[in-house]
Amino acid sequence: MSIDENVRPGRHCVFRMHVHLVFVTKYRHKVFADRHLTRCEEIMRAVCEDFEAELVEFNGENNHVHLLVNFPPKVAVSKLVNSLKGVSSRRLRQEFPDLVRHYWRAQRLWSGSYFAGSVGGAPLSIVKQYIEQQNRPL
Repeated sequence: MSIDENVRPGRHCVFRMHVHLVFVTKYRHKVFADRHLTRCEEIMRAVCEDFEAELVEFNGENNHVHLLVNFPPKVAVSKLVNSLKGVSSRRLRQEFPDLVRHYWRAQRLWSGSYFAGSVGGAPLSIVKQYIEQQNRPL
C-alpha cells in the first residue's frame, strides 16, 4: 500500500487535515502593507511550528489575511487560531509602531471573529456515498 506524500504520520494515526483560515483587522481598518504581511507570515509560520502544524500558504490584502494550515488531529483549531492571532497581534504592534496608531484604544490588531473552513480530500457527496456503500454485517 502506498501512502500519499501529503499524508503525515502521527504516533497512533496517519492524517491529512487542512484548514483555511481568514482573519480580518479590527474595524476592517486598511493597515497592512507588503512589509507587514511579510513579517506576519514569518510570525505565523513560527507559531504553526510550535503546534507541529505547517503553514502551507499565506497571503493577504490591506485588511485581512488568508492561511492554509496542515495540522495534526491533537490540535484544536480554536487554540491554534487563538495563538496565531494573539502572537501576531502583539509582535506586529511591537515591531511596527505605525500599526499602533490605528488601535491605540483597542490594543488589538484582529477582529474577535474569524473564518475556518475544512479543505482537502474528496467532496462530501463522495465521502457520504463511500460510507453508504460499506458492507454492513447482517
